[in-house]
Amino acid sequence: MIMRIHGRGIAGGTGKGRALVSPAPISFLSGVDPETGAVVEKGHPLEGQVITGKVLVFPHGRGSTVGSYVLYALSRNKKAPAAMINEEAEPIIAVGAIMGRIPLVDRIEGGISRLRDGDLLRVDGDEGTVEVLPDTGI
Repeated sequence: MIMRIHGRGIAGGTGKGRALVSPAPISFLSGVDPETGAVVEKGHPLEGQVITGKVLVFPHGRGSTVGSYVLYALSRNKKAPAAMINEEAEPIIAVGAIMGRIPLVDRIEGGISRLRDGDLLRVDGDEGTVEVLPDTGI
């Protein structure tokens, strides 16, 4: 059974992948390597994990406005997440998602805490929806 969650669409398009959930904000400038897609920020809960092709779920971004360009670079390098979901998207993440054509939804019903690592998700940034799909083993 598909669970559909409504939110606010920020950056259009659709993306599908396994959820990679962070309880902590993410700084893309110096926190994520745009060449590898790996989280490199020391001490971050996702340190060492690769965001490429995942649905990246995190409360919000933090840090410099250059973070927008890191999201764009991730996209150009084919290392971007398939989509992103925020509790509250702020301008750095929103602009980066739009520039990088990474679907982004925020303010989902019930909050991001209802999503778990490994959930199979489809994000529609045009409709502002997140679907939790049945696990088919992919």
